[in-house]
Amino acid sequence: MLKIEGKNPAAVALGRLGGLKGGKARAESMSAKKRTEIAKKAAKARWGR
Repeated sequence: MLKIEGKNPAAVALGRLGGLKGGKARAESMSAKKRTEIAKKAAKARWGR
């Protein structure tokens, strides 16, 4: 388990669990078109036009 000073270790573990599966769950719930739009926007932000 992660050791975070001053925080409840159980709460830290729960938050981490949600964070680890969050992106994958979000992508699975989206349509392919929406994922493509988000990826294009991210690429523009990274590399410019």
